[in-house]
Amino acid sequence: MENSNGVSLCPLARAKRRLVLQEKNMIDDYLPHDHEDDNSTLFQEEHEADLVEERMAVRKSAAVDEIPQPVYRLKMLHSSETFHAYYVPPSVIPRFMPQCVLEAALEGPRAESPQAAASPPEGQVQKTCEHIEAMYAAQDAESGQSASTLGMTEFVIPPRSLVIAPTKYGRDLVIVLGVVRDLSVVNADELVLIERPATVDDYRRYLENLEHEKEAFERCRERIEAHNLPMKLVSAHTLLEDSKLLFYFTAESRVDFRDLVRDLVGIFHTRIELRQIGVRDEARVTGGCGVCGRVLCCHGLSDKLNPVSIKMAKDQNLSLNSLKISGPCGRLLCCLSYEHQFYRDARRELPNEGTRFVWDGTQFKVIEVNVLSNRVRLAGEDGRILDMNAGRLKYSEGHWTVMEET
Repeated sequence: MENSNGVSLCPLARAKRRLVLQEKNMIDDYLPHDHEDDNSTLFQEEHEADLVEERMAVRKSAAVDEIPQPVYRLKMLHSSETFHAYYVPPSVIPRFMPQCVLEAALEGPRAESPQAAASPPEGQVQKTCEHIEAMYAAQDAESGQSASTLGMTEFVIPPRSLVIAPTKYGRDLVIVLGVVRDLSVVNADELVLIERPATVDDYRRYLENLEHEKEAFERCRERIEAHNLPMKLVSAHTLLEDSKLLFYFTAESRVDFRDLVRDLVGIFHTRIELRQIGVRDEARVTGGCGVCGRVLCCHGLSDKLNPVSIKMAKDQNLSLNSLKISGPCGRLLCCLSYEHQFYRDARRELPNEGTRFVWDGTQFKVIEVNVLSNRVRLAGEDGRILDMNAGRLKYSEGHWTVMEET
């Protein structure tokens, strides 16, 4: 397919073009075609835009209605990546347990069957599990994550439960973060089905894989040095349900690691997958502590964060020292975007730094604007430095003036 200039279009461009033409054809069926003047043309364009927006809203609403509910947000334990999933409970609902309950159950006698492994042992461990679950249930009720507070009558998987679900890498052990309330952020095509809750044997195998991953990490790093490859190994992960070994690495450019993969297959006798990630992804996988003293946002909060820019730091009157506004990954702090909208809205009612105006017979210049304290510092040509409430400044007739105190 070619456009009007005879240039061939890529498949994505052709799909977008077909969508636009389809929307236009649908709209033409509802619009009169006897408009001749400019005002009618403008009205037609506005009407077309309204119809397109209305159709998109109807499609979005229909897509939300087709999504099975409730939708859960899951998090991969090895890379902190999140995704959405749903669960179809059987007639007999199994028991979902958080990590601490599985650890307590693991201290009991070893289960001899999967049915026995699904339930913690009796005695003191059982009481500990019930106490922990009751504590989590009270926390969920306070945070609004229980079935009653969410307005749902069907079964809801408790937050922090460990489950087995398919990921983009394979079937693995993941943690349930909670129920998604805003379904507009959910892509129905990317929804996966939660298979079952994690059992004690699953968690035992997960801990054994952690020890195996340490050995795999060292062996892989040795082979990287032997091949003299320009890459930095970040982590290794063994999938719980699939026989696959994942290696994450960073590099400044593309790396030919075919010989390395052959060596690793010969060592571990399983499927090998090497994934190149960026520096932000490295911080998300490895985790760490930020300058605020808390866990890195990309690791403990969400892997889908808003883009940040140096302008956000300027708007918030932060120091432009790269050591103070950069995270362990060497990039700007993700949290710069959290309060940026507040600062933007507040600054609309305040003068910019460098603004000049005349008051009390002297020309003043705004040298500092403190949005949080709502105060402005002015420097006059006569040497006066004034620190006043920003509410006294008013923009009128194209310039700023200072209102008298009441």
